[in-house]
Amino acid sequence: MIRILATACALLLGLLCQSYTTTAIAGPVNINTADAATLSRELNGIGAKRAEAIVEYRRKFGPFKSADELALVKGIGPAAIEKNRELIRLDVKPATKPAAEGAKPLPAKR
Repeated sequence: MIRILATACALLLGLLCQSYTTTAIAGPVNINTADAATLSRELNGIGAKRAEAIVEYRRKFGPFKSADELALVKGIGPAAIEKNRELIRLDVKPATKPAAEGAKPLPAKR
């Protein structure tokens, strides 16, 4: 009887540890640069199909300007956005300004 109880406790502890580490390792994810696998792994309630939809939407329409724009992706609603708001990053590299026509490059430092 004690052996069965000890086994059950060990199993329960193992399941608790596994579920804790699964949710604890989720970290911030840049929805403008992450691939579908990363989006699916890091965002709560976003599976492979929705993650692929995010990447496809981004490919067609460009980077997201706010987390709320995720609602434009089929299958993503306000509840999913709120659940993940703390994890969503939108860092977009600013576009470099083209050099003025006829401008000479700066000399290299010596």
